Amino acid sequence: MKIFVVNCGSSSIKYQLFDMPSEKVLASGVIERLGDEQSGLKYETDEGSWRTNVQAPDHAVGLKIILDKLVSSPGGVLDSIDQIDGVGHRVVHGGAEAVGSVIIDQDVIAMLERNVDLAPLHTPPNLLGIQAASEVIGPGRHVGVFDTAFLATLPEKAYRYPVPDEWYKEHQVRRYGFHGTSHKYVTSCAAEILDKSPDDVNLITVHMGNGVSMTAVSAGQAVDHSMGMTPLEGLMMGTRSGDIDPAIVFYMISRGLSSEQVDEALNKRSGLAGISGRSDMRDLVAAEAQGDAEAALAIEMFIYRIVKYIGSYYAILPPLDAIVMTGGIGENSTRVRGRICQSLNRLGVIVDLEANEKIRGGASGVITTQDSKPPVWVIPTNEEVMIARETFRLVADK
Repeated sequence: MKIFVVNCGSSSIKYQLFDMPSEKVLASGVIERLGDEQSGLKYETDEGSWRTNVQAPDHAVGLKIILDKLVSSPGGVLDSIDQIDGVGHRVVHGGAEAVGSVIIDQDVIAMLERNVDLAPLHTPPNLLGIQAASEVIGPGRHVGVFDTAFLATLPEKAYRYPVPDEWYKEHQVRRYGFHGTSHKYVTSCAAEILDKSPDDVNLITVHMGNGVSMTAVSAGQAVDHSMGMTPLEGLMMGTRSGDIDPAIVFYMISRGLSSEQVDEALNKRSGLAGISGRSDMRDLVAAEAQGDAEAALAIEMFIYRIVKYIGSYYAILPPLDAIVMTGGIGENSTRVRGRICQSLNRLGVIVDLEANEKIRGGASGVITTQDSKPPVWVIPTNEEVMIARETFRLVADK
């Protein structure tokens, strides 16, 4: 079966075409700057890579351009778009109602529209992508895979905030979490590596990229997660603050900033960037090596908060099978990984410095010694494959 995976942003469409169940990627790429005078199309197959400027005023036209490329030379991989058996849509937020991947119908569309306020920057593009794909490919073969779904198993004691009850009941104020598709993927991979059933693993999964999140996994299910009602809560990130005293918001408003300015600062000018002026961990590591004190502090704060969260999750979980690191930093920054592991010494983690240095650039493996309890694994994430698997499962059963 041919499964087309679509990830729609406000001005872009990322895509991959899979042959399932082999999970072979037939084509992949992105169309960017939708709505500009010129949009950019990137298209890759085993035959090569193509980049070209196109006219794509909206998502519907952009998607049609991508599909035309799939069936045309050079690089075409389909005879007809009718060969596409299912379309998997990455949907950032499903609210409390989305507890798993679903075939998209009018009820699902209505549910997304009801919950737009929970993710006003992400849900409208997701809806545009679903509408555009339904118009171009046809309805009935579309699956919504929600970033929040894997985290729907959080118990009430973990997802509720200690705020007035009516905030929760009338305004849906609660923890939802994000990056769930990534956490689910590495959980399934870890279970396979450990030769365990997916519903029998106890893990701490750490997704470290520009966005950073952590999930406590007990018996294969998420029982706690660092992000909250929005992706702003939790760990220190590239440009997001993570946890702060909420009264700081009111204090800065009293000092003359608007709520919009505070929101922008906490989401786009805080985190690593707020401390050092740099949001990319590669730049920070290089700057630290040159003696940059602000870069060193930013890295130290980043690692400290990771270690503190791991410690808190360690306290609430059964004996761990592993700690899993993933995401751009988790997969590639040997410096950060090694320092996190060294800071976890008192929990029984013993880093293997040689093994740690070897694992990067898409490789997976254990970076601790045989005596380490728990072991620490690096497992590259692949959200697109997870979306393709979920879409294949639902479309095949339909």
